[in-house]
Amino acid sequence: MVMFDNSYARLPDRFYRRIAPEGAPSPKVMLFNAALAEKLGIQDWGAGELSGDVLPDGADPIAQVYAGHQFGGWNPRLGDGRAVLLGETVTDDGRYDIQLKGAGRTPYSRNGDGRAWIGPALREYLISEFMAACGVPTTRALAVTYTGLAVQREQTYPGAVLTRVARSHIRVGTFQYFTAEGDTDAVSLLADHVRARHFPEAKPGIAGLFAAIIAAQARLIAHWMGLGFVHGVMNTDNMAISGETIDYGPCAFIDGFSPKAVYSSIDDNGRYAYNQQPAVAHWNLAQLGSSFVAMAEKEYGGEEAAIEMLTVSLNRFPKLYEAAYLDVFARKIGIKTPRDGDKELVSGLLSLMAKDGADFTNTFRDLSDGTARDWFLDRDAFDRWQQTWQARVADETGAAERMAQANPVIIPRTHRIEEAIQAALKGDEAPAQRLARCLATPFTLGPDDQALTHPPREDEMVTRTFCGT
Repeated sequence: MVMFDNSYARLPDRFYRRIAPEGAPSPKVMLFNAALAEKLGIQDWGAGELSGDVLPDGADPIAQVYAGHQFGGWNPRLGDGRAVLLGETVTDDGRYDIQLKGAGRTPYSRNGDGRAWIGPALREYLISEFMAACGVPTTRALAVTYTGLAVQREQTYPGAVLTRVARSHIRVGTFQYFTAEGDTDAVSLLADHVRARHFPEAKPGIAGLFAAIIAAQARLIAHWMGLGFVHGVMNTDNMAISGETIDYGPCAFIDGFSPKAVYSSIDDNGRYAYNQQPAVAHWNLAQLGSSFVAMAEKEYGGEEAAIEMLTVSLNRFPKLYEAAYLDVFARKIGIKTPRDGDKELVSGLLSLMAKDGADFTNTFRDLSDGTARDWFLDRDAFDRWQQTWQARVADETGAAERMAQANPVIIPRTHRIEEAIQAALKGDEAPAQRLARCLATPFTLGPDDQALTHPPREDEMVTRTFCGT
């Protein structure tokens, strides 16, 4: 039985508004994550609890307030416009939020209906569970549940609720909201809450907490880059303080490699392109640092000293990211401990891939069995790179095993997700269930599922993705 202990709801009421989910007239579970349910101790939840139609014992539902920079533009008041946080479960592995995404209007809905349809819910379930299976810090998906309601977007769709699980839903934008309000007491309370919940090992002082948050974000972005993942909407309200990937909206995984890959239909200028993600994360963290200045002034004896201490922490991000990035990509080519020259070895391969549009996932996966050259047009250039690489890994014990553990066989390719969504709209849930099963174990794949590894044909390519709101 789930144990709720809702620490965020014990913060002052200016941090949220209490609001019950609107419910669902005829809920039906489409996908259920039994392994995650067991971990959380909620195997007995049914469609009612997963859709918001039944409020579980101990839940204290709230909608959280936050602000954010959206594509660089400031929005002083956002908040959970279509999500209700039921509460926090306490497990042997720590504390987890359980949130219903698409459960109806809240005080922050901004004239929206607060609902979700099956497409975005299914997309987030599949991608977030794949990321978890790859060891990437991420929110999780417990279930996708039909509500029995119709949702109007560009057309009418079946409504759904995603039951989302997270270490917390505190964002950079949560701090920004209270900073913009001039509420330094709230910023301090929130910082204490974040330290206790996520970073108890952080060094004392706000600069110590800031440094721990920065390190977590550096590792996260390196994970993204290693999978060819493009988040698509890296607004400050979509950056979780915990260092988890959050808000899978117009995201996608790269097929044919391009460092400038952009998929989001609203990212006209490529602000959140694949190769811009480290710089955007650094920029977002600078906004967070601005929220900490008032606290730091009290700790370090004035504004100048406060800014200096916070800047020292912020300026560590590039080196932390570069080290994490090299570690991720070194393992992808079989290297346990990077050394001089390995950065150039990795960048050399990526340059060749970009030149020829080689499939990102399959190229790395095929390196170990000698078939990667088939993805290249300039095979002589690849052969030269491969000769250098083979000499480098010749003395690397366990290189093949390391590569097998770092390079998934299958990723959530956008055209496959779209196929599953279209099938679900016609009442066929089998493609979604098949994808969910395969993506849960992305480093192994049965013979009957090998077609899921194929890049899209020209007529299957999806070049624009949408946030679903």
